[in-house]
Amino acid sequence: MKIVLPEKVTYIIDTLWAHGYEAYAVGGCVRDTVLSRTPGDWDITTSAKPDQVKELFRHTIDTGIQHGTVTVMLEHEGFEVTTYRIDGEYEDARHPKEVQFTGNLLEDLKRRDFTVNAMAYNDRDGLVDAFDGLSDLKRGIIRCVGNPRERFSEDALRMLRAVRFAAQLNFVIEEGTKAAILTLAPNIARVSAERIQAELLKLLVSDHPEKLRIAYETGLTAVFLPEYDAMMKTPQNNPHHCYSVGVHVTESLKYVEPDKVLRLAMLLHDVAKPACRSVDGAGVDHFYGHPKEGSEMARAILRRLKFDNDTTDRVCRLIRWHDDNPGLNESLIRKAANRIGTEQYPALFAVKRADILAQSAYRREEKLAYVDGYEAIYDEIQKKGQCLTVKQLAVTGNDLITAGMKPGKEIGETLRRLLELVLEDPSFNTKEKLLEQVHK
Repeated sequence: MKIVLPEKVTYIIDTLWAHGYEAYAVGGCVRDTVLSRTPGDWDITTSAKPDQVKELFRHTIDTGIQHGTVTVMLEHEGFEVTTYRIDGEYEDARHPKEVQFTGNLLEDLKRRDFTVNAMAYNDRDGLVDAFDGLSDLKRGIIRCVGNPRERFSEDALRMLRAVRFAAQLNFVIEEGTKAAILTLAPNIARVSAERIQAELLKLLVSDHPEKLRIAYETGLTAVFLPEYDAMMKTPQNNPHHCYSVGVHVTESLKYVEPDKVLRLAMLLHDVAKPACRSVDGAGVDHFYGHPKEGSEMARAILRRLKFDNDTTDRVCRLIRWHDDNPGLNESLIRKAANRIGTEQYPALFAVKRADILAQSAYRREEKLAYVDGYEAIYDEIQKKGQCLTVKQLAVTGNDLITAGMKPGKEIGETLRRLLELVLEDPSFNTKEKLLEQVHK
């Protein structure tokens, strides 16, 4: 099989070979190229030791030299070059106790996680595929290299990585590999929240986020996202729904763009439903108060998983207001936009539509028409440049002081009352009219 390597990758490989060392492109870049996908980066593996690599290239960075990795910089672009290695015993389900360099490519490839990631290539030898990764690519299978229990015992995060690759590539996980995850899933508790977050996010923004269900079926989410398991086990006996809460939120992921905030918002938008569930006399389920409660629960979850404050705030606000449905007139929608925050649009409309599309067909067209109407009126308000916040008022606190008011809490209260007036009737938003109201 012929793979066209980037010019800079070829230069690094040829330079290493010219000085007596083996070198190959390896891992994900080979996998993605075979699949006609664009690799995110190109990694190179070599028989040269780190110091030997550094001697051959003018600009290098010691990115992971204790594990044999040197980054070679070529015209401001970095390429990781790693020495063939054999990992020693793993003590913490993540790091080998020691790393031993080797001159044998196959020894290096056999320590890798999955067969599709254990292929190497150069123009001299072609594709080196000792573990039948190419066949697994053709069959759409994620399979561990060697014994899956050994691979997952070495680094427990690999279990979630298997699900992530299945989602990104739309593959299935080979039965023996999946069985090992079922057995070893509790070990993911030993993995840091930061590493779990990174894999979860890649899974969520993939083309097939619904494959998160595999993480539930194999017991992984029970460890790092038990709230998802609670949703999966909570029915929705209600005409508006045809799935459990968990299946509903999982389906809803497919109906928003692969954006971090949107996918997290859909995953967690009904997270409080298990806690808020009640059943009326007719046996119909209700979930009163779940948006507000869910926003608070989501904040705790996102903090636990070490998400940044901005992402957390944006997700939680979308969850808080995803079920807010103002009447379809400009006044009520101006008030809603002020209450919700203009920065939540148009993401809020995307969340609402995804929520509806993952429900039952009951009144679906009516619900979608409502969102269309809401969005049309909001867009019209924006086009007219109507005031929605205190900052957009035609008067400022300084204007009120100049008009004779004393500095203090009363200034803010007055601006808020003026905003309520303008939200009701935008024609009041002139300096003259607002100051007239103040004098009254």
